[in-house]
Amino acid sequence: MTGLENYLALLERIDEICRRTSETFSDHITCHAGCDACCRHLSIFAVEAAALKKALAELPADQAELVRAKAREAHEGSPCPLLHDGLCLLYQARPIICRTHGLPLLLLREGERTIDFCPENFQGLPSIPGSAVIDLERLNMMLATINALYLQSFPGPERLTIAQALTLTD
Repeated sequence: MTGLENYLALLERIDEICRRTSETFSDHITCHAGCDACCRHLSIFAVEAAALKKALAELPADQAELVRAKAREAHEGSPCPLLHDGLCLLYQARPIICRTHGLPLLLLREGERTIDFCPENFQGLPSIPGSAVIDLERLNMMLATINALYLQSFPGPERLTIAQALTLTD
């Protein structure tokens, strides 16, 4: 599927940052398979929806139908429709927010820059080095730009819920 190249390149960069942080702080990161309290049904950019849809098309028919059935049942505030028995059914194609969740994120709250991360992670550390912190505003700006470029070739809504992405038809 064309139009995803910029997004996939961004994913490579994000995955490298996340991998490096996870390895460096492996003793201070508690996220693991089955740790799914943060896996909520949320909205994603159209380019991320396209990546999910592509990954869904590559699943065996029975697994794809399970994903679609869960997506049809999803509603605002429910667990992510990709969540099944504590695991993500499309983990390799999960959106950026899922890839970075739990790690140190620099964000702007009420005009103040602050670092946020899962309260279960980084316990006992007096500080977190800047090299381990992802600037969420900058990341979101890159993602929004990539999404705008994607929408020039594939017009549609700017954002969709994960369930909408999984139930799109061509």
